[in-house]
Parts: sequence; structure tokens; C-alpha cells
Amino acid sequence: MGRRDWGTSVELSISWSAVVVAIVVGMAIAWVWYSDWGLVGGIWRQLTGVTEEDSARAGKVPFVVLVVSIVVTALVLAVASSIASGFFGSDSSWVALAVGLFAWLGFSLSTLAQHNGFEQKPGRLTVINGVYQLVLFLGMAVPIGLLQ
Repeated sequence: MGRRDWGTSVELSISWSAVVVAIVVGMAIAWVWYSDWGLVGGIWRQLTGVTEEDSARAGKVPFVVLVVSIVVTALVLAVASSIASGFFGSDSSWVALAVGLFAWLGFSLSTLAQHNGFEQKPGRLTVINGVYQLVLFLGMAVPIGLLQ
């Protein structure tokens, strides 16, 4: 890795189509992962104690939270990928994947593990949610890297 001149500005370049595709991918991953017909929906319900009736009572609020958080995640991944691409002088898809991996590891998994540990949630739930977040971050990073 070469020496970087910190006085040089890095141009921020975001592909809005990449952000939109990342949002769609993120929503699809959430549905495939947690829906009652998905990969772990039934196990997730069992471990959390959230019943179908609980979900019905909550209405659309959890989905609004999901959409907002997926939009924020897509935007942050796009911005961080653009900054990293400018810094490293490469707009390779690998840069976006690395950003997704390190964002997951440094922010998502670490805080999830802390909260679940102190809240004494089952280890299986931490694994289910942690792997979901890894798949989510990497899945959303793919279109950002490819369409950047």
C-alpha cells in the first residue's frame, strides 16, 4: 500500500441506481430470512417468543422500521464504499464487499453481541441475527460494488 497524501480530496460518487437495487436486495434478504416461510422464521419466533398474533398486533410499525433501516444501510454502504474506493484508488467490487464485511464486524456484530449478551438472549438467536446481518451487508454491498 502506497503512501497517501491526506491533503488530497476524495470525490464522493454515489450511484443512486445501486442504492435502489441494494434496498431491494436488502428487503428480499430480510423476507427470505425471517418470514414464516423463510429460512429461520419459525426458529426465530420460537427463540424470541414473538407469535404471529404479536406481529399482527404490531401492525406495520416493524416494517416501517425495517424499510428505514435498510435505506439507511444502503446509503451508508454506498457512501463508505465511495470513500474507500477513492482512498484506495480502486472502484473494484471487492472494495464494496470489504466495506460491508468490516461494517458488519465492527458495528453490527459487535453491538448485537453486546446487547444479546447483556439481555441474556439465546446464543442461537445471536447466531441467527448475526449471520443475517452478514448476509444483509454483503448482499447489499454487491450491487453497490457492481453499479458504482
